[in-house]
Formats: sequence, C-alpha cells, structure tokens
Amino acid sequence: MKSVLLALLLAALAPLPLAAAPCGNTGAGFEAWKQDFAAEARRAGVGPRGLQALAQAQYASRTIAADRNQKSFRYSLDKFMQVRGADTIVAQGRKRKARHPDFYAALERLYGVPAGVLIALHGMETAFGGFMGDSPVVSAITTLAYDCRRSEFFVPHALAALELVDRGSITGATLGARHGELGHTQFLPGNALAYGVDANGDGRVDFYDMSDALASTANFLRQKGWKPGRGYQPGQPNFAVIRQWNAAGVYQQAIAIMASRIDS
Repeated sequence: MKSVLLALLLAALAPLPLAAAPCGNTGAGFEAWKQDFAAEARRAGVGPRGLQALAQAQYASRTIAADRNQKSFRYSLDKFMQVRGADTIVAQGRKRKARHPDFYAALERLYGVPAGVLIALHGMETAFGGFMGDSPVVSAITTLAYDCRRSEFFVPHALAALELVDRGSITGATLGARHGELGHTQFLPGNALAYGVDANGDGRVDFYDMSDALASTANFLRQKGWKPGRGYQPGQPNFAVIRQWNAAGVYQQAIAIMASRIDS
C-alpha cells in the first residue's frame, strides 16, 4: 500500500509535459501566444535571429481576411484561367523560354521537369516575379500558426520561417504573399527549407533570385515523385505531382493546360 501511495505522490509531483502554445481566433491573444511559441521555437532549435523576428512579428489581419476568402478556387476552369490571365502567361512564357533555352534545358536535365511546367507555375504565382507579395512573411505565417482554423498545418511552417531567418535566407522584414509564401514561385517556408537549392552557387538559397527559385521548384516536383519524360495532363502520371504544389483542382488543370501550350 505504501509503495502505491509513493508512486501516486511521485506522479503528482512530476513536471507536466510542455503544452503547445494555445491558438486564438482574434488578435487579442497574439502577443501572449508569441511568448509561448518562442519557448516551442527554442526547443526546436531556432536561434537568436529567428527568435528576434518572432518577437517583432505583428498580427496580420489581412492574412486572416485572405484565408477566409479564397473565392478564385471556386471558379469554373474557364473563369479561373480568365481571371488569372492564362493567355498572357502563355504568351510571355513562350518568350521567356525562347530567351533562356539553355537555363530551362539544364533544369530539365537535372530534375526532369519540362520548361513549360516551371514557367506556368512562375507566371501563375507571381507574374514572373512582377509581384512577389506585400505581406511580411514571418508575421503572416505566425499569424496563421496562431489562428485556430489551421494551426496544426501552419505551426511547422512558422518554425521553418524562423529557421530561414537564422540561415539568412529571409529576414523578419522580407515580404511575401498573404499566407506567408515567399519568392518567385511562392514557397511555403517549410517547403523552402526542405527543397531549397542554391542554383547560382553563391552559398545562399535565395527564393527572390530566379535561378534559385526555379531550381527549388523543379527539385520540389522531382522529390514529390515527378517522372521524367512522362505526361502531366489529367490522368497522366505527373498530374498527381502538380497536385502536391496546390490542392485546388482548377489550379492544377490550369497549370497543365498552360504548360502544354508553352511547350508546344
């Protein structure tokens, strides 16, 4: 009996496991959440620069508004392509491929991904780097990690963003899309950390450099199962890999159509 009581007493005195930072649905709890999340980030190995970027992050109301209103993905395919400027992307994409054939051919040799697919993604995501976002990446992604709607999905990306700050790939002031995507092809931070490639050989993975960004995109697709020389239209082997880039059906179909037109 004494041994049972002793065991219960020791269990009661044992430290409780550290809980994850609690999420919230308004900006009111964001500063308190950041303090809890900083402890989580330290345990994950985030260093001083990343922690400083977290401390300076601000609740991103525009990110929350965008997350609640992604209506373009509910359009028909024709409407989606019209709104996203598919004809312009194809026309400009063909010119880009003609101007830099060796660059795209080298990427296809290395990763097996045709030029049209990379160019279509580049055009769709940022109009070929014309607009890479106006939201601070760290603030946007930590806001989504805090927000209860999809906290579990975004927490790893928030930790990755802080790691990217530590590595010098971004800073706390780097601008990206409303959901924290960054660079020419709008990588989520976790994917940037996992699949980033230093294509220009300067010792740093920079998603705001076109060479690094497109090589990283090709690497992502190859690592997700891209089969060189196989088709990428609906029903063909590589269409499933396009799904890994974006979960919206109209987006996937639009990329496949534009890529085929660029490569034709």
